[in-house]
Amino acid sequence: MSQRKRLLKGKRQSGPVPQEENSDSAFTQPSTSQVQKGMEKFTSAQMNHKTAEVVQYFLMKDQKKIPVRRAELVKHVVKEYRTIYPEIMKRAARTFDQVFGLKMIETDTKNHIYVLINNLEPTEAPPTARSPANPKMGLLFVILSLVFMKGGKASEHVIWNMLKKLCVDPGEKHEDFGDVKRLVTDEFVRQKYLEYVKIPHTEPLEHEFRWGQRADVEVSKTKILDFMSQLYEQEPQTWTKQYREV
Repeated sequence: MSQRKRLLKGKRQSGPVPQEENSDSAFTQPSTSQVQKGMEKFTSAQMNHKTAEVVQYFLMKDQKKIPVRRAELVKHVVKEYRTIYPEIMKRAARTFDQVFGLKMIETDTKNHIYVLINNLEPTEAPPTARSPANPKMGLLFVILSLVFMKGGKASEHVIWNMLKKLCVDPGEKHEDFGDVKRLVTDEFVRQKYLEYVKIPHTEPLEHEFRWGQRADVEVSKTKILDFMSQLYEQEPQTWTKQYREV
């Protein structure tokens, strides 16, 4: 059994899982001197145990591609070790890198949101390059490509029409994707691959899609432009705006 599976089969949290907080204003990042002083209160074994709990928590979230908020991590996992939070996170990051080949990154420095990405493949590789057998990631790549080529945002009307042309009707259950509309507007959004934003002053209310924080980290716009160039048999420079951005 792999190290990753052993950790995932470890101790589970009891009781209902609290909802994620949107703010961690109650937590202040400890200074270097505070961390050094705090480490005197814990043994090496205690810090290693707490690090393992943090790693397990991240891996459980990563199974569903759910980003981790610092607020909930501190409140529900780190707890009384918050005075040495930076040290725990440093050890956890080292474990992800050396044991699992994963990289822990902070995608949102304002709200302190973390995700894990594959450290064994180039970060510029699109999801389809890393998981070609995953049809959902293939669908996501197509949507992200369209949003990128539309200048960074595309109305849901445009997205749905494009999917229908690919025989993926958002109003019908798909063999591979299940509830397509829920997958795109809920699952991909929750995983931070897409943003689903209200378009102001529209009646009835309309929405548009934008790239999410996770997509900015994991998906290469260069790969998308290359993909579109091959698809349309054009040089990348044909799309001037996108070429400049890349």
